[in-house]
Amino acid sequence: MSWFLRRKKKISTSVEDRKNLPKGLWYRTPSGKIVDTDQLRKNFYVSPEDGYHVRIHSKEYFDILFDNGKFMEIHVKMKSKDPIHWKDNKTYKERINESIKKTKLYDAIRTGIGKMRKRMVVISCMDFSFIGGSMGSVVGEKISRSITCCIEKKLPYILISKSGGARIMESSFSLMQMAKTVARLTQLRHTKIPYISVLTDPTTGGVTASYALLGDINIAEPGALIGFAGPRVIRETIGKHIPEGFQTSEFLMDHGFIDLISPRNKLKENICNLISMMI
Repeated sequence: MSWFLRRKKKISTSVEDRKNLPKGLWYRTPSGKIVDTDQLRKNFYVSPEDGYHVRIHSKEYFDILFDNGKFMEIHVKMKSKDPIHWKDNKTYKERINESIKKTKLYDAIRTGIGKMRKRMVVISCMDFSFIGGSMGSVVGEKISRSITCCIEKKLPYILISKSGGARIMESSFSLMQMAKTVARLTQLRHTKIPYISVLTDPTTGGVTASYALLGDINIAEPGALIGFAGPRVIRETIGKHIPEGFQTSEFLMDHGFIDLISPRNKLKENICNLISMMI
């Protein structure tokens, strides 16, 4: 109502007198807590007020995990083709090109080789900003080649999942990546090389049903959504209310699906300790 009263009384504020606050100065968590973005960055993108873990990209995870943020990226320019000539309101090729331009990535996963506390490791990290982190043929092939690299060089493998599931634009080609990655992980297990799976918010669909939950150790970030179908779909399918906190990291921990819930500021320490014990 105050806006109408100001107009009626002909009260206005000139553009020059308005305070311009820089964009991105503050971040509001889902619980309503306000955090300074610089403080958030220094705290590994975790709200100190309520412990909320802000979704971050592969670049930030690499900065957190690799010593001094230094690594060598491999399999960089692998790009999806259009196997079924998909088209909705846009063609699949248009979506791929737009995502490459927007994210500066070639697909929804990156792999780097570097040191974690002076130990050489291979880390693959999915990126939700690229078509919802969906799993297509390139994601499957990159994971497969990364595992091959680990076998050849005898290096531990760490895979960070963040995905909406299989990529519908590639149909069955996407679903085949589930079997492909599981088969390659079986080869890795036979060599007794550690595989640490890190599940972040969200990890859903075919990714959850394949490599995300097959780690020698499965670690999840606090409060992450982890599951196959979404809660609404499940509720409408079975016609029943689902338990409170269903498909969260804490719920899965209580029911034996994951081994450890690790806050982001302890993630590097926990992974390094686990690898040391396994090797």
